[in-house]
Amino acid sequence: MIFATISTLRSPPQPALVSNGRVYPLPFADMRAVIQAGVDKIKISETSFAMDEVKFHAPLRPTTLRDAYAFEQHVKTANQNRGREVPEEWYKFPVFYYTNPNSIFGPGDKIPYPHFTNALDYELEIAIVIGKAGINIKAEDAPDYIFGYTIFNDWSARDIQREEMKVGLGPAKGKDFASSLGPVIVTSEALADRSVNRPGVYDLNMSAKVNGIEMSRGNFKDIFWSFGEIIARASDTSELQVGDVIGSGTVGTGCLLELTRTQGPWLNEGDVVELEIERIGILKNIIGGKKK
Repeated sequence: MIFATISTLRSPPQPALVSNGRVYPLPFADMRAVIQAGVDKIKISETSFAMDEVKFHAPLRPTTLRDAYAFEQHVKTANQNRGREVPEEWYKFPVFYYTNPNSIFGPGDKIPYPHFTNALDYELEIAIVIGKAGINIKAEDAPDYIFGYTIFNDWSARDIQREEMKVGLGPAKGKDFASSLGPVIVTSEALADRSVNRPGVYDLNMSAKVNGIEMSRGNFKDIFWSFGEIIARASDTSELQVGDVIGSGTVGTGCLLELTRTQGPWLNEGDVVELEIERIGILKNIIGGKKK
């Protein structure tokens, strides 16, 4: 099944089911309420819209937003750019950080260019939405806790991030100004034919374009740490909640930092960034101007 949050000229944002090229509004307050109700409670209404008759928003507002660091190619390149090898600890367990669940943008939204940076970058990621609460979840059981998958753009201010990381506490202002999600959430059943027999992982092509030019290309199946392993780590003595979102980390080649090392060129005002993941769609955003 495919879910979204949509609005029309006559209605505010509301959750919806996407099926056979039509959008069916659902009688729930938000997407988290849909998840809590369960897909077996979903009934298609008689009212529907064509895809081009509605505006798609971020499919949900995360309860919490974690971002992992799970693609080895990206990790290797990022560390090479810092003049070092991959830390041996990275191979011991999946790592993640918490970012801001309150600065969420959706498809078509304009991303504010932070006044404090001159090195704005995109990050091509896939994210999971947690479908039921759980603690101490085993990796092999983790797929039962995944409601679905969406595209995640973890926008980054590279110059600020580089300075912050020297302190050793992880990124903060280099990340917390914007995250994009969308355009839809695709449930695991809809991806079953692309399973690669690793918990929470599928064979899905991923790509990114800037102003219509392809910059990045990878595949979800190349992830080093599976979402099963990431969930097991995240839920160890810490309960995951319905509506939590966990990003994969950047796929190999999936950001300008990898492609241009530390010097840029970076994103500019007016640039159009399109992240595409097979079976999920295209998450498109436009870079806004700086505010003084």
